[in-house]
Amino acid sequence: MGSSFGDRLRQERLARSLTQTELGGALYSASYISLLENGRREPTVEIIKQLSRQLQLAPHSIEEWVQPISAAESDYLIASLYARQCWDTRDYVGAAQSAGAAAEKASASHDSVTWWNMTYLQANSLLRCGSHAEALEVLKRLLNNSLTSDSDALTMRTRQTMAAALMSLGRLPEAIEEATLAVEIGSGDTDEEYTAYLIAMQTLVGALAESGDLEGAWQHCVALVDAVTDSTPKQLAGEIHWVIGNVAFIRQDINTGLSHHSQAGRLLSPTQDLSRWAQFNKATAWVRLAAGVVEPATLEAIERSELAHSVVGATRTETLEVSLLRARWLYLNGDMDAALTLLESIGSERDVLANHIAGDTALLLGKVLKAQDRTEDALAAFNDAKAMFTEAGATERISQAMESIVEIESLRRSGSRQ
Repeated sequence: MGSSFGDRLRQERLARSLTQTELGGALYSASYISLLENGRREPTVEIIKQLSRQLQLAPHSIEEWVQPISAAESDYLIASLYARQCWDTRDYVGAAQSAGAAAEKASASHDSVTWWNMTYLQANSLLRCGSHAEALEVLKRLLNNSLTSDSDALTMRTRQTMAAALMSLGRLPEAIEEATLAVEIGSGDTDEEYTAYLIAMQTLVGALAESGDLEGAWQHCVALVDAVTDSTPKQLAGEIHWVIGNVAFIRQDINTGLSHHSQAGRLLSPTQDLSRWAQFNKATAWVRLAAGVVEPATLEAIERSELAHSVVGATRTETLEVSLLRARWLYLNGDMDAALTLLESIGSERDVLANHIAGDTALLLGKVLKAQDRTEDALAAFNDAKAMFTEAGATERISQAMESIVEIESLRRSGSRQ
């Protein structure tokens, strides 16, 4: 293992997702940062001051890194770096385990900063694994930690990630509450805080849209449009356009949706984050199908999502959600038998889906059964969808299920009078 300074510098750089070039900025080359991290160069006072500005840390905290490293510190720093390596190679199970172990060791050594970074990484790794409930418990521990409560930026990041976990669990009102609390903290004074604020805004928009509050979601979308400038990182700008496009499609503003998704497609890079690329294509196909846009570009988004998820190693939940896209495509193209077969397969595992997604499965199943004149079975599916949407707090979807129920019951009454 290298020097104490180099190990900690690498740890803090990776915690902020910075490249060696980005950390060095205009003053130090990537190769020089590499020499510092590998212990082949000793930092001067001026270098320490500059790096503290780049990492947004107090200079005295970096000066402490020059002190000799203990065996215990070396142990958890190695675990931390291994957790980061697992994350970079998409081994999210390994990342969650290693980050948890590193957090425990850092806590035993009273290194609160490393404990926080590793606990946050553990939570995000659990989310990527599909272990949403476990991730939520980890995030609750983070939220109650004094390091979090003393920092608006850390509080915002924690609440935003909690909102994402709650959305994945289908607990939409709670997700909206956490995302709102994150956004209310504000945009802060640093680039890091502003980026966290924009991500929290996106999460709030998603939760509001899923719950059926489209006007509330669109108001925040308008603010997000104004936030995108030429200096906004491409990946972040792409995700903002993605979210805005989603809401536009749901509001039946097809042209606006197409425009923003087109911009997102140009900005998001599968080479930078294939998992996000897979999710983007899944979301694109989802909202297009929900808006009734059945065209080659929609099928291409489904196929890209299927391929990307197969490459990154999708969770069972993600696989079922992508299958639901294919079932909706089949339904809209009139292939009811194939759609029914797929929906029945998804329904047999719906316990791993969030409540609002399980409700979507039941709602589509009802539509397929109704198209096949299986009225009683369709009614049962629509009532099932209504129950799932009610549990999730998805008010707009409850209305959709109720309309289908009322329609079938009306037809039954008309038939009984004839």
